[in-house]
Amino acid sequence: MNKIKRYISSMNKKLKWSLITILSIIGLGVIGYAFIIYFGSLVVEEDKLILDLTTTIETADGEVIAELYNENRKYAAIDRIPEHVKNAYIAIEDRRFYDHAGIDVKSVMRAVYRDIIAMSKVEGASTITQQLAKNLFLYNDKTWSRKGKEVMAALYLERNLSKTEILELYMNEIYFGHGIYGIGTAAEFYFSKDVSELSIAEGAMLAGLAKAPNGYSPINYPEKALDRRNVVLEAMENAEMISLETKQFEQRKTLGLERKEIKNNPWADSYVDLVIKEAQKKQQISIDHLKRGGYRIIVGMDDMIQKVAYDKFREDDYFPGNTTGTEGAFVMMEQGTGKIISTIGGRNYQLGDLNRATLKRQPGSTFKPIAVYGPALMQSDKYTPYTLLPDERSVNESYSVANVDGVYAKTVSMYESIVESKNVSAVWLLDQIGVNYAKSYLEKMDMTIVDEGLAIALGGLSEGVTPLDMMESYRTFSSKGKFVESYVIERIYDSSDSLIYETVQEEKEVFSPQVAWNMTEILSEAVEKRTGNNEYSKALAGKTGTTQHPHVRNQVKDAWFVGYTPEYVMAAWMGFDTSDKDHYLTGGSSYPTRLTKDILSEIDQVGTLKEEFTKPENVDSLPKPIYIEPVKNVTAEYEFGSLSLVKARLTWEGIRDERAVYRVYEERAGVDKRVGEVTGETEFIINNALFKHDKYYIVTYDPLTKLESEKSETVELTP
Repeated sequence: MNKIKRYISSMNKKLKWSLITILSIIGLGVIGYAFIIYFGSLVVEEDKLILDLTTTIETADGEVIAELYNENRKYAAIDRIPEHVKNAYIAIEDRRFYDHAGIDVKSVMRAVYRDIIAMSKVEGASTITQQLAKNLFLYNDKTWSRKGKEVMAALYLERNLSKTEILELYMNEIYFGHGIYGIGTAAEFYFSKDVSELSIAEGAMLAGLAKAPNGYSPINYPEKALDRRNVVLEAMENAEMISLETKQFEQRKTLGLERKEIKNNPWADSYVDLVIKEAQKKQQISIDHLKRGGYRIIVGMDDMIQKVAYDKFREDDYFPGNTTGTEGAFVMMEQGTGKIISTIGGRNYQLGDLNRATLKRQPGSTFKPIAVYGPALMQSDKYTPYTLLPDERSVNESYSVANVDGVYAKTVSMYESIVESKNVSAVWLLDQIGVNYAKSYLEKMDMTIVDEGLAIALGGLSEGVTPLDMMESYRTFSSKGKFVESYVIERIYDSSDSLIYETVQEEKEVFSPQVAWNMTEILSEAVEKRTGNNEYSKALAGKTGTTQHPHVRNQVKDAWFVGYTPEYVMAAWMGFDTSDKDHYLTGGSSYPTRLTKDILSEIDQVGTLKEEFTKPENVDSLPKPIYIEPVKNVTAEYEFGSLSLVKARLTWEGIRDERAVYRVYEERAGVDKRVGEVTGETEFIINNALFKHDKYYIVTYDPLTKLESEKSETVELTP
């Protein structure tokens, strides 16, 4: 009896300790699993589950001009990936992928055994989930510490993501060599096709790259790549994913590469820089996020015009400098929309360089129309294009200024002052209308000028303005006086191809339509008279400008041309980045003018540009100036008939303009008498001239400015 009790007691103790042991093991397992899950959450960084994607910048017709990325990857949704491609990865990398919970115990035991025998970490047993965890969150070193973290991260992923989500992430994350990430980008790069079109053999080749993308590169090591592909096909057949016949058929194929060349478009770099800046300004998208966000940005570039401008900037003949390194910038926008279609930030511009299209420079005489003459013409009760302005060096007492050519006409019309680029008249007029009044118009064109002096009239600014500023300001003259901010980005789509931004333009009136048209007429004359139309004969209005070099006398620091056609508005600048005594231009504004005209000429060959500007409705035409001068070869003679019909005929050699008025004066003691006038004719009849011995002279009269020329020689009637 006692033996039985002792036996029962012994069994109870054994059961008790067995139960305790089992519960302890379970408890430790639970604690261990909880430990793994907890520390797995520490290893996993949720942000890294969102893969870096390539942002593309493309024109409206779909041409990709640039790609921005940290990792060149275009995401491929799992439903776009063919089943045989997914099977290729599972067969070669993780045949029990759908059966395990992130860790393949059999493979782990085998790997641990071999590591123990070798006394080091020699073999991996990574599942697809582990590989994904390693690539996303860990380094690629073979250590027990890293392996432990990999296991914890893999278990965490399996608990929080579906198998489909894990496989999709894996196939989009992996590296395929040659700077290519993700199955979608790899399909395009190696086979020039969408991932959905991959064949069994092509999918197998790509799956083979997972082990060693550089070592099995089909570009560098085609034989190794072919052998590896066939190994994958063998694995697919062993896993009963394809038949023996299919395996043999696919293994007989060549690699079938049809590589997509990664284009390098240096001609687009200047434009891309503006896109990056505008994305930051309009949508607060940083360059770092652009390289990760997978955006699709539609821009307004005209690639033909951009390439023409880029090629012209490579030609030395356009850039006059005393030494190498002469630089330049060019911007052109669509007149009707404000869309920038071309920009050059420098002659050898590369992305990240100083973009001179956004660099402030002194604009010289190109500033006169927007800072002085346009605002003055808005005071239509005081100023018209034919209002007379003083042109004498002594007229500006508070600010000494000289005309560049040293020629002074005493009095000129505003029209002629603009065309002839008179400095004296511009400064005098700014003084009359007031600096603050003029600056209020500049502010309407988004130009905030800190300067307060009369040097503003000549573009003498302490900070300067950019070529972009000048282009936008001249657009007011080409567009009925309305200003619009220029832009490069038309639309932005996110990585899901949802529209997140679209440019909407708002015009604001700066000048009246009449003032804008008057300036177009005047600036067209300025181009024709001051620059000639030998290089380009279509409609073109604009203004040249130069600035004096601060260290080298009689040399040029900046040279400009700003102008517009009925279709486009553009600005061109030339100069040196460094303005010292060793760097100066050896030519002036004729160089950027010729450059602009040559660009327009090439554009005209592709799409015909308009011959003339179209006058808007409800504005008056502006007549061209009448350039008066003294008449020559005056003669006077009688014409005899009856006594009552004795007449005298005065004739002279007039000017070519038929609008000119000729006034006939009779010399008298005191004040001469005007006896008549004719328009466009070169003779005058004096009636009842019998026995007259009077003296006469002729002057040319300008009905626009109300000015008379110097008088002609005097002639006397003699029988």
